[in-house]
Amino acid sequence: MTTRRLQRLVLTGSVTGAVIVALDGTVLTVAQPALQRDLHASFGQVQWTSTGYLIAVASLLVFAGRLGDRYGHQQLFALGILGFGATSAAIGLAPGVGWVIGLRVAQGIFGALLQPATLGMLRATYPPDQLGMPLALRTSGIGLAAAAGPVLGGALVAHWGWQAVFFLNVVPAGLIGGLALVVRGAAPAPAPAPTPPSASSSAALSDSASSFAAETTTTGGARAPAGLDLPGACLLALALVSLVHTLVALPESGWTVVTALGGAVAAFACGAFIRHERRTASPLIPLSVVGSTTIASALAVLLSASAALFGTLFVSTYFLQDVLLLDPLESGLRVLPLAVLMVLSAPASAVLQRRYGPRRTTVTAMTLLTLGILVLSQLDRTSTAPVIGAGFLLLGAGFGTVMVTATSVIVRQVSTAHAGVAGGLQQTAMNIGPTLGVATATMLVTLTTPTTTGDHSPGAPHWTAEAFLSAMGPTLLTLTAVAATGVLAAAKLPRSTTADGDSRQPPAAAGGRVRDPSEASEATAMTSSD
Repeated sequence: MTTRRLQRLVLTGSVTGAVIVALDGTVLTVAQPALQRDLHASFGQVQWTSTGYLIAVASLLVFAGRLGDRYGHQQLFALGILGFGATSAAIGLAPGVGWVIGLRVAQGIFGALLQPATLGMLRATYPPDQLGMPLALRTSGIGLAAAAGPVLGGALVAHWGWQAVFFLNVVPAGLIGGLALVVRGAAPAPAPAPTPPSASSSAALSDSASSFAAETTTTGGARAPAGLDLPGACLLALALVSLVHTLVALPESGWTVVTALGGAVAAFACGAFIRHERRTASPLIPLSVVGSTTIASALAVLLSASAALFGTLFVSTYFLQDVLLLDPLESGLRVLPLAVLMVLSAPASAVLQRRYGPRRTTVTAMTLLTLGILVLSQLDRTSTAPVIGAGFLLLGAGFGTVMVTATSVIVRQVSTAHAGVAGGLQQTAMNIGPTLGVATATMLVTLTTPTTTGDHSPGAPHWTAEAFLSAMGPTLLTLTAVAATGVLAAAKLPRSTTADGDSRQPPAAAGGRVRDPSEASEATAMTSSD
């Protein structure tokens, strides 16, 4: 199989996997009311169909990325996407809401295996200077899924019931998972000896691509991850589970003994994890990753951007439906500019990043995102559709660009041996950020909304339109400040793509792995620390 054909197959699998996960979340939101009625479930039980999945994913992403680094990203991708499709089918056949919740947790485990692998595969297959456009296409696919999800989900639920949104994933997941296994078996084995320096760059790239399909624990010249660090994985999982559970419960119940205990456990587990990672010989998150200012800044950008965006979307949805009294379809059309600009800005950002560098591109994108939230914070009953659309246009242009540039910096910065861990960290930020943003928005609206005599029945708004409108401005201004912190973090990114340590790596490979200066320096540092 030629290198270019393998790259296309890997890109297809990566984009499809990311789209399946993104589509699953958007169509489920539309299907939840019908699911609640058909299964006679409570509102809290329906919430756990999303919360259980989120907790499982967030707690395992980094460890799943480490597994991919050790045993091969394509193997983890195939297992994850096939398991994701199988659990989707099982959920569609579930007889009760308890089964749905349990299977959603299982689906979250497979989703955690799948998501870092979609980035790890690209990093292992494409040279660093060619990663921009594949990552942009992946982001465009996610944006397209976000735009199509509510419409597609609504049509499926209306004609075939809530089960149809889960059956939607089965066929594409099975096809892509099977293709991943076939490609791995058909690809040539890596060369047993290191490629001489005089070999052509195309031959080196071919060896690197072959290694993606036949990756093993032994990597020839490059050092494989020495261990899985199960204690570190457990501590990190405990910290993330406690954090996510607290963030989800806090807006509804406030500070109670349970939420306070959850926050304390998260803080304790986080401290224990940091202490353990400093002392262990084979940390879950290598020193070269966690100690990189560039990677930390890119993660901070993604965290602040996703928190600000999803918190704003949460507030805006209530504004459109409870203040402007639009139906769900009309509300979706008002928000559509966001998804359209996400799709269009992603490939454009790859070009902008090459021309102006990650720092200038990301700072500009975060500024657009901040301005978009600021525009939406000024809305009232008299706001017209063009003004509302302009706010969402700015959000889409900013967030779509940030997704590509910050992710590209993270993936480029690490060596191939730790691409899975980097992908896991990126996905963790993208899961924790929205949860943090929605929790913050809910608490701020609840605290700043004047006491009213509105309808407090289950499922009804907890405020009148006037009361909500008075709280919306301060809430969105706070989220504007959250987005502004991302501008400051973006200012610490590299000025140009050539400033990334990995972008200047030589293509010499041993056993199909790309050996680069950052990987060699990391090996030296780890040896001295051991």
